[in-house]
Amino acid sequence: MTSELLDQALVEEATKKSGLIWVKGSEGPAQALWHVWHEGAVCLVGDGPGEQPLPGLTDGGAAEITVRSKDKGGRLVAWTAKVVELSSGSEAWDAAVAELKGKRLNAPDGEAMTGRWARECRVLRLEPTGSTVPLPEGDLATAPVATPATTREPVPAGLPRLLFKRRRRT
Repeated sequence: MTSELLDQALVEEATKKSGLIWVKGSEGPAQALWHVWHEGAVCLVGDGPGEQPLPGLTDGGAAEITVRSKDKGGRLVAWTAKVVELSSGSEAWDAAVAELKGKRLNAPDGEAMTGRWARECRVLRLEPTGSTVPLPEGDLATAPVATPATTREPVPAGLPRLLFKRRRRT
């Protein structure tokens, strides 16, 4: 019992303080998402124009969340959650959106964003299932996605001198 309460407190405090969490849904790699902690769960908005994508997060599905330290960026705790999609206009949706609205940075439409979220986005609630997951060992970096983009030419030899040259005082 005590261990469960400590795990719950760790999940809540770490997630509240971190502005970014890594979420892995049923498919694809884990993705960094901004969020708010509201009434015992993580709330997310996305899958609309100008908002973060939420791949692999389906209503009733499961997700694994890894919380990072806000100051050092290292992994603090990992936990599992049940995904619940909130229906637009419901009491739970209104409460979650009120919290999300305060944390959304650089919204293109300002105060009208809640109406856009209702029409075009999904608001999800990730409810902890109760236990933490052991943190993964080692580096979790993956190879970059293959792309045809390349650098056209090498950097000109004189460029470093131009960039770092000292200005003369007049």
